[in-house]
Amino acid sequence: QVQVVESGGGLVQAGGSLRLSCAASGRTFSSGAMAWFRQASGKERDFVAAIRWNNNSTSYADPVKGRFTVSADNAKNTAYLQMNSLKPEDTATYYCAATEKTYYTFTYYYTLRTYDYWGQGTQVTVSS
Repeated sequence: QVQVVESGGGLVQAGGSLRLSCAASGRTFSSGAMAWFRQASGKERDFVAAIRWNNNSTSYADPVKGRFTVSADNAKNTAYLQMNSLKPEDTATYYCAATEKTYYTFTYYYTLRTYDYWGQGTQVTVSS
């Protein structure tokens, strides 16, 4: 049984940094991708960033480009999201998701239904 568990959320002032971790257990991922999504109160769950397992290539949503960095430790089946220069609009529950599906284009990794495994979410609150 695959489990995905996020950690690292919390309260931070605007301009600060946080690092989220996402550990997958129950299967070793050698293909597909791991991604981060976020959902603000009353809004839809949106794509944030993704990383492919086989070559660690990455893709980011426009609002976080240049501020967030996604990385992975394949040996640990773990992905990270380093969030710098945080803004109040980054406040949301952040979810990690994983899939073994392999696509040539990152476009498919932007959508929720691509992912088979989801974490429970971790809250990130950025105060102004």
